[in-house]
Amino acid sequence: MSRAPELVPALFLGNRKPAQHYGRIFVVSAFGGITNMLLEHKKTGSPGVYARFAADDSGAGWQDSLRETAARMCAIHTEILAHSADCERADAFVRDRMEGARACLMDLQRLGSYGHFRISQQMQTVRELLSGLGEAHSAFVLTLLLQRHKLNARFVDLSGWRDSDNPALAARLEQAMAGIDLASELPIVTGYAQCSEGLMREYDRGYSEVVFANLAAQTGAREAIIHKEFHLSSADPKIVGVENTVKIGRTSYDVADQLSNLGMEAIHPNAARVLRRAEGPLRVKHAFEPQDPGTLIGPEGGAAGRVEMVTGLDVQAFELHEPDMVGVKGYDACALAALTRHKLWIVSKQSNANTITHYLSGSLKAIRRAEAEILASYPNATLTARPLALVSVIGSDLREMQVLMQGLQALDGAGIAVHAAQQGLRRVEVQFLVARADLAGAIRALHGHFVPKQQVARRAA
Repeated sequence: MSRAPELVPALFLGNRKPAQHYGRIFVVSAFGGITNMLLEHKKTGSPGVYARFAADDSGAGWQDSLRETAARMCAIHTEILAHSADCERADAFVRDRMEGARACLMDLQRLGSYGHFRISQQMQTVRELLSGLGEAHSAFVLTLLLQRHKLNARFVDLSGWRDSDNPALAARLEQAMAGIDLASELPIVTGYAQCSEGLMREYDRGYSEVVFANLAAQTGAREAIIHKEFHLSSADPKIVGVENTVKIGRTSYDVADQLSNLGMEAIHPNAARVLRRAEGPLRVKHAFEPQDPGTLIGPEGGAAGRVEMVTGLDVQAFELHEPDMVGVKGYDACALAALTRHKLWIVSKQSNANTITHYLSGSLKAIRRAEAEILASYPNATLTARPLALVSVIGSDLREMQVLMQGLQALDGAGIAVHAAQQGLRRVEVQFLVARADLAGAIRALHGHFVPKQQVARRAA
C-alpha cells in the first residue's frame, strides 16, 4: 500500500479500456508500519498506542504515541497524493479519526477512575477501535488518488466509525455494498470491519484477509486475488537467491494451510476456509506484474511428485517427559491447555510413550509461564525448552518422492545435523528440526536438492 502511486498504472489502470476498470472490488490493508504503531510491533513487541494505553491507565504516554502515529499517517499520504486539495482532505480525515479516538480513550480513563468501572473489560473494544484506523486511512487515501486519475472510486468504510449498530460481519458487508453499481464504480473497502464477532478477538492481525474472503464469497466473485509485492515462490529469495526461486504457479488450499502454520502470509487459514467452502478460486499475484497469472490456489492443487516450497522458522522445542504418563490419559490435555492460555502457537508436535514435544512459536517468557503451570499439575515431570529451527518441505502430493530420506541425505551432505524429522500420512509436508544457526543453510540445501530439477524440466519444456 505504501507504493500506491506505482499500483495505479500497473494494477488499477493497466491496459484496460475504461469499462474494464470496474467489476472489481479492492480490500486494502493499512500503510506499512501503521498497525504496528497503533497496536504493537508484530515482530519485536515494541509498544504502540494500544500497548501503552493498556500499560499506563493514568498516564499520557499513549497520547504521545497517538500523535506520532497521526504524524506518520500524514507524512505517508503527503508522499502519495500529488494534489494539495487531496492532502488537505486526507489531513482532515486523519485529524477527525485520531481526535475521536483520543477523546474515546480519555473518557475511558475517566470512567476507570471510579471503582465501579474496569477499563480491562473494554480493552478488546479499544483494540478493535484502534486497528480500524489504519485501514480506514489507507482506503480513503487510495480513493482520493484513484479519483484524481479519473476513476470512479468509492470509499467503503466498514470500520463502524460513529456507528451505533453492531451487526454481524455478513450484515455489515451487505449494508456496505448495497447501492454500489459495480459496473460503474470501483469500491475501495477497508480491510477491517467492525462487527459483533469481533475480528481482532477472533483473528488478530489476519482480519483483513478474513474480510476479503467473506466479501468475495458473499458477492459471488469469479475469482479472489491477493496482490503481494512478490510471487509466491519456492523459497525466500533472500535466502536462496532470486535467480534460484521458482514461482509455484498452482497449489492447493492444503498447502496454503501449511504455509500459514509456518508464518508464511499466503492467506490466513480462516480466510482460506471461507473461500474453500464457497468453492471460489484464490490467486496470489505480483502486484507490479499484473500480466503474470501468479499462483492459483484451488482444491485440485499442483502436480504430484513436486516440491512447491521449502521454508522454515525458529521454534522452541518444549519437551514434557514423564515416565508415569505411560497408559495414563490427561498429560497431553494439560499441556495443550497451558500453551493455549499463554497464547503460544503450536507449529508441530511429536509424542511417544512417555514424552510429548511441542514445537512452539512465541516468547520465552510465555513458555516459562506455561512450564510453571504444567509442573504445578505434574511435579515429577521434566520440562525442557530449547531453541531449534523447523524447516519444512511442502508440496500438494509428495507420496512418491521419498522426501524424508532424500532430505536427510541432502542435509547430511551439507554437514547439517538433524535433531528430529517427521512426515504425516497425507504427505503434504516433511519437517526437519535443526539448530537455529543452520536454518538458512538447511533451506538452501533442501531447496537446492529438490527445486532445480523442476526448474530445468520447465525450461526444457
